[in-house]
Amino acid sequence: MAEQQLGVLKALDVAKTQLYHFTAIVIAGMGFFTDAYDLFCVSLVTKLLGRLYYFNPLSEKPGSLPPHVASAVNGVALCGTLAGQLFFGWLGDKLGRKKVYGITLIMMILCSVASGLSFGNKAKGVMTTLCFCRFWLGFGIGGDYPLSATIMSEYANKKTRGAFIAAVFAMQGVGILAGGFVALAVSTIFDKNFPAPSYAVDRAMSTPPQADYIWRIIVMFGALPAALTYYWRMKMPETARYTALVAKNIRQATQDMSKVLQVDLDMEERAEDIMKDPRLNYPLFSKEFAKRHGLPLLGCTSTWFFLDIAFYSQNLFQKDIFSAIGWIPKAETMNGIHEVFMIARAQTLIALCSTVPGYWFTVAFIETMGRVAIQLMGFFMMTVFMFAIAFPYDHWIKPDHRIGFLVMYSLTFFFANFGPNATTFIVPAEIFPARLRSTCHGISAATGKAGAIVGAFGFLYLAQSQDKNETDAGYPPGIGVKNSLILLGVINFVGMLFTFLIPEPKGKSLEELSGETEVRKSLGLHNVIFSTSSC
Repeated sequence: MAEQQLGVLKALDVAKTQLYHFTAIVIAGMGFFTDAYDLFCVSLVTKLLGRLYYFNPLSEKPGSLPPHVASAVNGVALCGTLAGQLFFGWLGDKLGRKKVYGITLIMMILCSVASGLSFGNKAKGVMTTLCFCRFWLGFGIGGDYPLSATIMSEYANKKTRGAFIAAVFAMQGVGILAGGFVALAVSTIFDKNFPAPSYAVDRAMSTPPQADYIWRIIVMFGALPAALTYYWRMKMPETARYTALVAKNIRQATQDMSKVLQVDLDMEERAEDIMKDPRLNYPLFSKEFAKRHGLPLLGCTSTWFFLDIAFYSQNLFQKDIFSAIGWIPKAETMNGIHEVFMIARAQTLIALCSTVPGYWFTVAFIETMGRVAIQLMGFFMMTVFMFAIAFPYDHWIKPDHRIGFLVMYSLTFFFANFGPNATTFIVPAEIFPARLRSTCHGISAATGKAGAIVGAFGFLYLAQSQDKNETDAGYPPGIGVKNSLILLGVINFVGMLFTFLIPEPKGKSLEELSGETEVRKSLGLHNVIFSTSSC
Protein backbone atom coordinates (compact mmCIF):
# COMPACT_ATOMS: atom_id res chain seq x y z
CA MET A 1 0.00 0.00 0.00
CA ALA A 2 2.80 2.36 0.84
CA GLU A 3 3.85 2.46 -2.79
CA GLN A 4 0.63 4.35 -3.60
CA GLN A 5 1.73 7.26 -1.44
CA LEU A 6 2.34 10.68 -2.98
CA GLY A 7 6.00 11.15 -3.80
CA VAL A 8 6.41 14.28 -1.70
CA LEU A 9 5.01 12.43 1.31
CA LYS A 10 7.12 9.36 0.69
CA ALA A 11 10.14 11.66 0.51
CA LEU A 12 9.27 12.94 3.97
CA ASP A 13 8.83 9.40 5.29
CA VAL A 14 12.22 8.16 4.09
CA ALA A 15 14.17 11.37 4.66
CA LYS A 16 17.28 11.07 6.81
CA THR A 17 17.17 12.85 10.16
CA GLN A 18 18.55 16.32 9.56
CA LEU A 19 18.59 19.86 10.92
CA TYR A 20 15.01 20.78 10.01
CA HIS A 21 13.72 17.89 12.16
CA PHE A 22 15.49 19.25 15.24
CA THR A 23 14.41 22.78 14.39
CA ALA A 24 10.78 21.64 14.29
CA ILE A 25 11.22 19.83 17.63
CA VAL A 26 12.62 22.95 19.29
CA ILE A 27 9.98 25.29 17.85
CA ALA A 28 7.05 23.02 18.70
CA GLY A 29 8.67 21.94 21.96
CA MET A 30 9.06 25.48 23.27
CA GLY A 31 5.32 25.90 22.87
CA PHE A 32 4.82 22.86 25.05
CA PHE A 33 7.40 24.14 27.52
CA THR A 34 5.26 27.27 27.87
CA ASP A 35 2.04 25.24 28.08
CA ALA A 36 3.30 23.17 31.00
CA TYR A 37 4.83 26.13 32.78
CA ASP A 38 1.62 28.15 32.57
CA LEU A 39 -0.67 25.28 33.59
CA PHE A 40 1.32 24.02 36.56
CA CYS A 41 2.95 27.17 37.98
CA VAL A 42 -0.34 28.15 39.64
CA SER A 43 -0.05 25.18 42.03
CA LEU A 44 3.13 26.78 43.41
CA VAL A 45 1.41 30.00 44.44
CA THR A 46 -2.12 29.07 45.53
CA LYS A 47 -1.06 28.85 49.18
CA LEU A 48 0.46 32.33 48.90
CA LEU A 49 -2.70 33.70 47.28
CA GLY A 50 -4.67 32.41 50.26
CA ARG A 51 -2.32 34.09 52.72
CA LEU A 52 -2.41 37.39 50.86
CA TYR A 53 -6.07 37.80 50.06
CA TYR A 54 -7.91 35.65 52.64
CA PHE A 55 -5.97 36.52 55.79
CA ASN A 56 -7.94 36.26 59.02
CA PRO A 57 -6.04 37.57 62.06
CA LEU A 58 -8.27 35.56 64.39
CA SER A 59 -7.49 32.23 62.73
CA GLU A 60 -4.81 29.91 64.09
CA LYS A 61 -3.95 28.93 60.50
CA PRO A 62 -2.81 31.19 57.63
CA GLY A 63 -5.41 32.30 55.12
CA SER A 64 -6.38 29.81 52.41
CA LEU A 65 -8.43 30.06 49.27
CA PRO A 66 -12.12 29.21 49.85
CA PRO A 67 -13.20 26.00 48.10
CA HIS A 68 -14.99 27.71 45.20
CA VAL A 69 -12.07 30.10 44.61
CA ALA A 70 -9.47 27.32 44.79
CA SER A 71 -11.52 25.28 42.32
CA ALA A 72 -11.73 28.22 39.96
CA VAL A 73 -8.03 29.14 40.15
CA ASN A 74 -6.90 25.54 39.65
CA GLY A 75 -9.51 24.53 37.10
CA VAL A 76 -10.36 27.55 34.97
CA ALA A 77 -7.25 27.22 32.79
CA LEU A 78 -8.13 23.57 32.20
CA CYS A 79 -11.64 24.58 31.11
CA GLY A 80 -10.10 27.07 28.69
CA THR A 81 -7.68 24.43 27.46
CA LEU A 82 -10.52 22.02 26.74
CA ALA A 83 -12.38 24.64 24.71
CA GLY A 84 -9.19 25.65 22.88
CA GLN A 85 -8.35 22.07 21.95
CA LEU A 86 -11.71 21.58 20.31
CA PHE A 87 -11.80 24.97 18.57
CA PHE A 88 -8.21 25.22 17.36
CA GLY A 89 -8.08 21.51 16.51
CA TRP A 90 -11.00 22.07 14.14
CA LEU A 91 -9.54 25.36 12.89
CA GLY A 92 -6.17 23.73 12.20
CA ASP A 93 -7.84 21.46 9.67
CA LYS A 94 -9.77 24.34 8.11
CA LEU A 95 -7.18 27.13 7.86
CA GLY A 96 -3.90 25.23 8.07
CA ARG A 97 -1.51 24.29 10.85
CA LYS A 98 0.90 27.21 10.48
CA LYS A 99 -1.64 30.04 10.47
CA VAL A 100 -3.49 28.83 13.56
CA TYR A 101 -0.21 28.02 15.31
CA GLY A 102 0.70 31.71 15.35
CA ILE A 103 -2.68 32.73 16.79
CA THR A 104 -2.33 30.37 19.75
CA LEU A 105 1.16 31.64 20.57
CA ILE A 106 0.05 35.29 20.61
CA MET A 107 -2.80 34.39 22.96
CA MET A 108 -0.40 32.62 25.32
CA ILE A 109 1.97 35.59 25.44
CA LEU A 110 -0.71 38.21 26.07
CA CYS A 111 -2.65 36.18 28.63
CA SER A 112 0.45 35.17 30.61
CA VAL A 113 1.28 38.83 31.09
CA ALA A 114 -2.33 39.77 31.79
CA SER A 115 -2.61 37.05 34.47
CA GLY A 116 0.19 38.67 36.44
CA LEU A 117 -1.36 42.11 36.08
CA SER A 118 -4.64 41.12 37.76
CA PHE A 119 -6.33 44.25 39.06
CA GLY A 120 -6.11 45.69 42.55
CA ASN A 121 -5.21 44.25 45.92
CA LYS A 122 -8.65 43.02 47.00
CA ALA A 123 -9.56 39.35 46.82
CA LYS A 124 -12.61 39.68 44.57
CA GLY A 125 -10.95 41.88 41.96
CA VAL A 126 -7.69 39.93 41.83
CA MET A 127 -9.27 36.48 41.70
CA THR A 128 -11.88 37.48 39.14
CA THR A 129 -9.36 38.95 36.70
CA LEU A 130 -6.85 36.17 37.36
CA CYS A 131 -9.44 33.52 36.52
CA PHE A 132 -10.61 35.45 33.45
CA CYS A 133 -7.07 35.74 32.08
CA ARG A 134 -6.20 32.15 32.90
CA PHE A 135 -9.26 30.89 31.04
CA TRP A 136 -8.09 32.60 27.85
CA LEU A 137 -4.51 31.55 28.55
CA GLY A 138 -5.80 27.99 28.69
CA PHE A 139 -7.72 28.57 25.46
CA GLY A 140 -4.47 29.43 23.69
CA ILE A 141 -2.64 26.54 25.33
CA GLY A 142 -5.40 24.21 24.14
CA GLY A 143 -4.63 25.03 20.53
CA ASP A 144 -1.00 24.11 21.02
CA TYR A 145 -1.83 20.46 21.76
CA PRO A 146 -3.34 19.35 18.41
CA LEU A 147 -1.21 21.72 16.35
CA SER A 148 2.17 20.83 17.87
CA ALA A 149 1.46 17.11 17.61
CA THR A 150 0.08 17.32 14.09
CA ILE A 151 2.88 19.51 12.74
CA MET A 152 5.58 17.27 14.20
CA SER A 153 3.94 14.08 12.93
CA GLU A 154 3.55 15.54 9.44
CA TYR A 155 7.14 16.79 9.31
CA ALA A 156 8.78 13.67 10.74
CA ASN A 157 10.13 10.66 8.87
CA LYS A 158 8.49 7.26 9.36
CA LYS A 159 11.38 5.69 11.24
CA THR A 160 11.67 8.24 14.07
CA ARG A 161 8.25 9.90 14.04
CA GLY A 162 7.24 8.63 17.48
CA ALA A 163 10.50 9.76 19.07
CA PHE A 164 10.20 13.23 17.51
CA ILE A 165 6.62 13.75 18.75
CA ALA A 166 7.65 12.39 22.15
CA ALA A 167 10.55 14.86 22.26
CA VAL A 168 8.11 17.73 21.68
CA PHE A 169 5.92 16.44 24.48
CA ALA A 170 8.92 15.91 26.75
CA MET A 171 9.31 19.68 26.90
CA GLN A 172 6.26 19.59 29.18
CA GLY A 173 8.49 18.06 31.84
CA VAL A 174 11.10 20.75 31.30
CA GLY A 175 8.36 23.39 31.64
CA ILE A 176 7.22 21.91 34.97
CA LEU A 177 10.83 21.87 36.13
CA ALA A 178 11.36 25.47 35.00
CA GLY A 179 8.32 26.58 37.00
CA GLY A 180 9.90 25.11 40.12
CA PHE A 181 13.27 26.75 39.45
CA VAL A 182 11.69 30.16 38.83
CA ALA A 183 9.64 29.89 42.03
CA LEU A 184 12.75 28.85 43.99
CA ALA A 185 14.78 31.76 42.64
CA VAL A 186 12.08 34.40 43.13
CA SER A 187 11.12 33.24 46.64
CA THR A 188 14.79 33.09 47.69
CA ILE A 189 15.43 36.65 46.52
CA PHE A 190 12.34 37.99 48.28
CA ASP A 191 13.01 35.99 51.46
CA LYS A 192 16.47 37.55 51.76
CA ASN A 193 15.33 41.08 51.00
CA PHE A 194 12.06 41.03 52.97
CA PRO A 195 12.58 38.72 55.96
CA ALA A 196 9.41 37.93 57.89
CA PRO A 197 8.49 35.95 61.03
CA SER A 198 6.49 32.75 60.89
CA TYR A 199 2.71 32.85 61.17
CA ALA A 200 2.87 31.45 64.71
CA VAL A 201 5.11 34.36 65.82
CA ASP A 202 3.38 37.27 64.06
CA ARG A 203 0.25 36.58 62.01
CA ALA A 204 0.02 39.99 60.36
CA MET A 205 3.67 40.31 59.36
CA SER A 206 4.24 36.68 58.33
CA THR A 207 3.31 37.57 54.76
CA PRO A 208 4.93 40.92 53.88
CA PRO A 209 3.08 43.07 51.31
CA GLN A 210 5.98 42.66 48.86
CA ALA A 211 5.05 38.98 48.58
CA ASP A 212 2.26 40.07 46.24
CA TYR A 213 4.91 40.51 43.55
CA ILE A 214 6.11 36.91 43.89
CA TRP A 215 3.11 35.17 42.38
CA ARG A 216 2.80 37.84 39.68
CA ILE A 217 6.41 37.40 38.56
CA ILE A 218 6.13 33.60 38.52
CA VAL A 219 2.92 33.69 36.48
CA MET A 220 4.15 36.31 34.00
CA PHE A 221 7.46 34.56 33.32
CA GLY A 222 5.60 32.09 31.08
CA ALA A 223 5.31 34.75 28.39
CA LEU A 224 9.08 34.85 27.80
CA PRO A 225 9.74 31.48 26.09
CA ALA A 226 6.60 31.88 23.98
CA ALA A 227 7.71 35.32 22.77
CA LEU A 228 11.18 34.04 21.93
CA THR A 229 9.86 31.32 19.59
CA TYR A 230 7.21 33.36 17.74
CA TYR A 231 9.52 34.48 14.90
CA TRP A 232 10.77 30.95 14.20
CA ARG A 233 7.30 29.49 14.39
CA MET A 234 6.13 31.88 11.69
CA LYS A 235 9.07 30.98 9.44
CA MET A 236 8.09 27.29 9.31
CA PRO A 237 6.39 26.38 6.01
CA GLU A 238 2.97 24.75 6.08
CA THR A 239 3.21 20.97 6.35
CA ALA A 240 3.25 19.12 3.04
CA ARG A 241 0.47 16.79 4.17
CA TYR A 242 -1.89 19.68 4.83
CA THR A 243 -0.98 21.44 1.60
CA ALA A 244 -1.24 18.29 -0.52
CA LEU A 245 -4.02 16.27 1.12
CA VAL A 246 -6.25 18.99 2.61
CA ALA A 247 -5.61 22.14 0.55
CA LYS A 248 -5.06 19.80 -2.47
CA ASN A 249 -2.21 21.91 -3.78
CA ILE A 250 0.33 19.20 -4.47
CA ARG A 251 2.46 21.50 -6.59
CA GLN A 252 2.95 23.92 -3.66
CA ALA A 253 3.63 21.04 -1.25
CA THR A 254 6.27 19.71 -3.62
CA GLN A 255 7.96 23.11 -3.91
CA ASP A 256 7.93 23.67 -0.13
CA MET A 257 9.41 20.28 0.67
CA SER A 258 11.99 20.52 -2.09
CA LYS A 259 13.45 23.48 -0.18
CA VAL A 260 13.14 21.86 3.23
CA LEU A 261 14.57 18.47 2.22
CA GLN A 262 17.04 19.94 -0.27
CA VAL A 263 15.98 17.44 -2.96
CA ASP A 264 14.33 17.77 -6.37
CA LEU A 265 10.74 16.47 -6.35
CA ASP A 266 8.63 15.94 -9.46
CA MET A 267 4.83 15.82 -9.35
CA GLU A 268 2.53 13.45 -11.20
CA GLU A 269 0.22 15.26 -13.60
CA ARG A 270 -3.09 13.66 -12.51
CA ALA A 271 -2.45 13.82 -8.77
CA GLU A 272 -4.50 16.92 -7.91
CA ASP A 273 -7.54 15.74 -9.91
CA ILE A 274 -7.54 12.32 -8.26
CA MET A 275 -7.21 13.90 -4.79
CA LYS A 276 -10.70 15.38 -5.25
CA ASP A 277 -12.35 11.95 -5.29
CA PRO A 278 -15.18 11.83 -2.69
CA ARG A 279 -13.88 8.54 -1.26
CA LEU A 280 -10.96 10.52 0.16
CA ASN A 281 -13.23 13.11 1.75
CA TYR A 282 -15.73 11.43 4.09
CA PRO A 283 -16.64 13.79 6.98
CA LEU A 284 -16.08 13.32 10.70
CA PHE A 285 -19.72 12.58 11.44
CA SER A 286 -20.27 9.79 8.92
CA LYS A 287 -20.71 6.02 8.86
CA GLU A 288 -17.46 5.67 6.92
CA PHE A 289 -15.48 7.52 9.60
CA ALA A 290 -17.18 5.51 12.37
CA LYS A 291 -16.39 2.27 10.53
CA ARG A 292 -12.73 3.13 9.90
CA HIS A 293 -11.81 5.20 12.95
CA GLY A 294 -14.59 4.94 15.55
CA LEU A 295 -12.94 2.42 17.88
CA PRO A 296 -9.46 3.99 17.66
CA LEU A 297 -10.99 7.40 18.48
CA LEU A 298 -12.79 5.84 21.46
CA GLY A 299 -9.48 4.33 22.56
CA CYS A 300 -7.65 7.66 22.27
CA THR A 301 -10.32 9.68 24.09
CA SER A 302 -10.99 7.21 26.90
CA THR A 303 -7.36 6.49 27.77
CA TRP A 304 -6.48 10.20 27.77
CA PHE A 305 -9.52 10.87 30.00
CA PHE A 306 -8.54 8.28 32.61
CA LEU A 307 -4.87 9.22 32.50
CA ASP A 308 -5.51 12.91 33.10
CA ILE A 309 -7.77 12.30 36.09
CA ALA A 310 -4.80 10.70 37.84
CA PHE A 311 -2.01 12.84 36.38
CA TYR A 312 -3.49 16.28 37.01
CA SER A 313 -4.87 15.50 40.44
CA GLN A 314 -1.37 14.40 41.45
CA ASN A 315 0.42 17.34 39.83
CA LEU A 316 -1.88 20.14 40.93
CA PHE A 317 -2.19 18.89 44.50
CA GLN A 318 1.24 17.51 45.27
CA LYS A 319 1.57 20.16 47.95
CA ASP A 320 -1.39 18.71 49.87
CA ILE A 321 0.10 15.21 49.76
CA PHE A 322 3.52 16.52 50.82
CA SER A 323 1.89 18.34 53.73
CA ALA A 324 -0.01 15.20 54.73
CA ILE A 325 3.21 13.17 55.05
CA GLY A 326 5.04 16.04 56.78
CA TRP A 327 7.59 16.73 54.02
CA ILE A 328 6.42 20.33 53.91
CA PRO A 329 6.24 21.85 57.43
CA LYS A 330 2.91 23.03 58.80
CA ALA A 331 1.91 26.37 57.32
CA GLU A 332 1.83 28.19 60.66
CA THR A 333 5.52 27.39 61.25
CA MET A 334 6.56 29.31 58.09
CA ASN A 335 6.16 32.75 56.63
CA GLY A 336 4.38 33.15 53.29
CA ILE A 337 7.53 33.48 51.19
CA HIS A 338 9.25 30.48 52.74
CA GLU A 339 6.15 28.38 52.11
CA VAL A 340 6.42 29.10 48.38
CA PHE A 341 10.06 27.99 48.53
CA MET A 342 9.23 24.72 50.30
CA ILE A 343 6.39 23.84 47.91
CA ALA A 344 8.58 24.65 44.89
CA ARG A 345 11.46 22.59 46.29
CA ALA A 346 9.26 19.54 46.80
CA GLN A 347 7.69 19.72 43.33
CA THR A 348 11.04 20.41 41.66
CA LEU A 349 12.62 17.36 43.24
CA ILE A 350 9.75 15.16 42.07
CA ALA A 351 10.02 16.61 38.55
CA LEU A 352 13.80 16.27 38.45
CA CYS A 353 13.93 12.70 39.76
CA SER A 354 10.90 11.14 38.10
CA THR A 355 8.78 13.34 35.83
CA VAL A 356 11.49 14.55 33.43
CA PRO A 357 13.37 11.21 33.15
CA GLY A 358 10.07 9.47 32.37
CA TYR A 359 9.46 11.68 29.33
CA TRP A 360 12.92 11.04 27.91
CA PHE A 361 12.70 7.30 28.50
CA THR A 362 9.69 7.41 26.18
CA VAL A 363 11.75 9.27 23.57
CA ALA A 364 14.50 6.65 23.84
CA PHE A 365 12.35 3.51 23.70
CA ILE A 366 9.18 4.33 21.76
CA GLU A 367 10.50 3.20 18.40
CA THR A 368 11.69 -0.14 19.78
CA MET A 369 8.87 -0.95 22.22
CA GLY A 370 6.00 0.70 20.34
CA ARG A 371 3.28 3.04 21.55
CA VAL A 372 0.79 0.45 22.78
CA ALA A 373 3.34 -1.54 24.80
CA ILE A 374 4.60 1.59 26.55
CA GLN A 375 1.07 2.73 27.32
CA LEU A 376 0.04 -0.66 28.73
CA MET A 377 3.18 -0.84 30.83
CA GLY A 378 2.73 2.71 32.11
CA PHE A 379 -0.90 2.25 33.16
CA PHE A 380 -0.08 -1.10 34.81
CA MET A 381 2.86 0.26 36.80
CA MET A 382 0.91 3.36 37.84
CA THR A 383 -1.81 1.07 39.16
CA VAL A 384 0.70 -1.05 41.07
CA PHE A 385 2.49 1.87 42.70
CA MET A 386 -0.72 3.75 43.48
CA PHE A 387 -2.05 0.72 45.33
CA ALA A 388 1.33 0.17 46.97
CA ILE A 389 1.10 3.69 48.38
CA ALA A 390 -2.60 3.68 49.18
CA PHE A 391 -3.32 0.43 51.02
CA PRO A 392 -0.48 0.77 53.58
CA TYR A 393 -0.90 4.58 53.65
CA ASP A 394 -0.84 4.75 57.44
CA HIS A 395 2.55 3.05 57.32
CA TRP A 396 4.01 5.49 54.81
CA ILE A 397 3.03 8.68 56.67
CA LYS A 398 5.09 7.76 59.72
CA PRO A 399 8.30 9.83 59.94
CA ASP A 400 10.63 6.85 59.47
CA HIS A 401 8.94 5.77 56.24
CA ARG A 402 8.45 9.07 54.41
CA ILE A 403 11.43 8.57 52.12
CA GLY A 404 9.93 5.29 50.98
CA PHE A 405 6.65 7.07 50.31
CA LEU A 406 8.39 9.67 48.15
CA VAL A 407 10.19 6.95 46.16
CA MET A 408 6.91 5.14 45.47
CA TYR A 409 5.12 8.38 44.66
CA SER A 410 7.92 9.40 42.28
CA LEU A 411 7.68 6.08 40.47
CA THR A 412 4.00 6.70 39.68
CA PHE A 413 5.08 9.91 37.95
CA PHE A 414 7.94 8.17 36.17
CA PHE A 415 5.63 5.55 34.67
CA ALA A 416 2.98 8.13 33.86
CA ASN A 417 5.50 9.85 31.61
CA PHE A 418 7.27 6.69 30.46
CA GLY A 419 3.77 5.59 29.61
CA PRO A 420 0.33 7.00 28.82
CA ASN A 421 1.00 10.68 29.48
CA ALA A 422 3.29 10.66 26.43
CA THR A 423 1.61 8.06 24.24
CA THR A 424 -1.91 9.52 24.54
CA PHE A 425 -0.44 12.68 23.00
CA ILE A 426 1.44 10.85 20.25
CA VAL A 427 -1.03 8.30 18.87
CA PRO A 428 -3.91 10.66 17.86
CA ALA A 429 -1.46 12.60 15.70
CA GLU A 430 -0.65 9.47 13.70
CA ILE A 431 -3.75 7.36 13.04
CA PHE A 432 -6.36 9.73 11.56
CA PRO A 433 -6.69 11.17 8.00
CA ALA A 434 -4.85 14.43 7.29
CA ARG A 435 -8.01 16.47 6.79
CA LEU A 436 -9.31 15.36 10.24
CA ARG A 437 -6.01 14.82 12.07
CA SER A 438 -5.92 18.07 14.03
CA THR A 439 -9.65 17.84 14.82
CA CYS A 440 -9.41 14.26 16.12
CA HIS A 441 -6.33 15.09 18.17
CA GLY A 442 -8.20 18.08 19.60
CA ILE A 443 -11.18 15.86 20.50
CA SER A 444 -8.88 13.33 22.19
CA ALA A 445 -6.99 16.04 24.07
CA ALA A 446 -10.21 17.80 25.12
CA THR A 447 -11.54 14.54 26.54
CA GLY A 448 -8.30 14.28 28.45
CA LYS A 449 -8.79 17.77 29.82
CA ALA A 450 -12.28 16.78 30.91
CA GLY A 451 -10.51 14.14 32.99
CA ALA A 452 -8.07 16.76 34.25
CA ILE A 453 -11.00 18.93 35.35
CA VAL A 454 -12.50 15.96 37.20
CA GLY A 455 -9.14 15.40 38.88
CA ALA A 456 -8.51 19.07 39.65
CA PHE A 457 -11.95 19.86 41.02
CA GLY A 458 -12.72 16.47 42.52
CA PHE A 459 -9.43 15.94 44.33
CA LEU A 460 -9.87 19.22 46.22
CA TYR A 461 -12.85 17.69 47.96
CA LEU A 462 -12.09 13.97 47.89
CA ALA A 463 -8.68 14.31 49.53
CA GLN A 464 -10.08 16.18 52.54
CA SER A 465 -9.99 14.29 55.81
CA GLN A 466 -13.00 12.24 56.82
CA ASP A 467 -12.79 14.01 60.18
CA LYS A 468 -14.53 17.38 59.79
CA ASN A 469 -12.21 18.89 62.40
CA GLU A 470 -9.17 18.22 60.20
CA THR A 471 -10.46 19.56 56.87
CA ASP A 472 -9.20 22.80 55.34
CA ALA A 473 -11.28 25.87 56.07
CA GLY A 474 -14.55 25.87 54.15
CA TYR A 475 -14.31 22.28 52.90
CA PRO A 476 -16.71 19.47 53.76
CA PRO A 477 -15.25 16.13 54.88
CA GLY A 478 -13.96 13.97 52.00
CA ILE A 479 -12.81 10.39 51.67
CA GLY A 480 -9.22 11.17 52.67
CA VAL A 481 -5.92 10.95 50.79
CA LYS A 482 -5.71 7.14 51.22
CA ASN A 483 -9.07 6.39 49.63
CA SER A 484 -8.45 8.99 46.93
CA LEU A 485 -5.24 7.20 45.95
CA ILE A 486 -7.07 3.85 45.83
CA LEU A 487 -9.65 5.39 43.51
CA LEU A 488 -6.90 6.76 41.25
CA GLY A 489 -5.34 3.28 41.10
CA VAL A 490 -8.64 1.82 39.89
CA ILE A 491 -8.92 4.56 37.26
CA ASN A 492 -5.41 3.74 35.99
CA PHE A 493 -6.37 0.06 35.63
CA VAL A 494 -9.47 0.96 33.59
CA GLY A 495 -7.26 3.12 31.35
CA MET A 496 -5.04 0.10 30.73
CA LEU A 497 -8.04 -1.94 29.53
CA PHE A 498 -9.13 0.74 27.04
CA THR A 499 -5.61 0.83 25.57
CA PHE A 500 -6.44 -2.36 23.65
CA LEU A 501 -8.67 -0.29 21.32
CA ILE A 502 -5.65 1.61 19.96
CA PRO A 503 -3.75 0.40 16.85
CA GLU A 504 0.04 0.28 16.86
CA PRO A 505 1.43 3.05 14.58
CA LYS A 506 5.12 2.05 14.80
CA GLY A 507 6.87 1.73 11.46
CA LYS A 508 3.90 2.75 9.29
CA SER A 509 3.34 5.86 7.21
CA LEU A 510 0.58 8.26 8.23
CA GLU A 511 -1.27 7.41 5.04
CA GLU A 512 -1.15 3.68 5.79
CA LEU A 513 -2.48 4.28 9.30
CA SER A 514 -5.32 6.52 8.14
CA GLY A 515 -6.31 4.20 5.27
CA GLU A 516 -5.72 6.87 2.64
CA THR A 517 -3.33 4.68 0.64
CA GLU A 518 -6.06 2.02 0.23
CA VAL A 519 -8.34 4.53 -1.48
CA ARG A 520 -5.51 5.93 -3.56
CA LYS A 521 -4.60 2.43 -4.75
CA SER A 522 -8.12 1.84 -6.03
CA LEU A 523 -7.92 5.15 -7.89
CA GLY A 524 -4.77 4.13 -9.70
CA LEU A 525 -2.58 6.91 -8.31
CA HIS A 526 1.04 5.89 -8.41
CA ASN A 527 4.10 7.15 -6.69
CA VAL A 528 5.93 10.30 -7.71
CA ILE A 529 9.61 10.06 -8.43
CA PHE A 530 12.01 12.12 -6.37
CA SER A 531 15.74 12.45 -6.79
CA THR A 532 18.32 13.72 -4.38
CA SER A 533 20.21 16.85 -5.33
CA SER A 534 21.03 20.19 -3.82
CA CYS A 535 18.55 22.98 -4.37
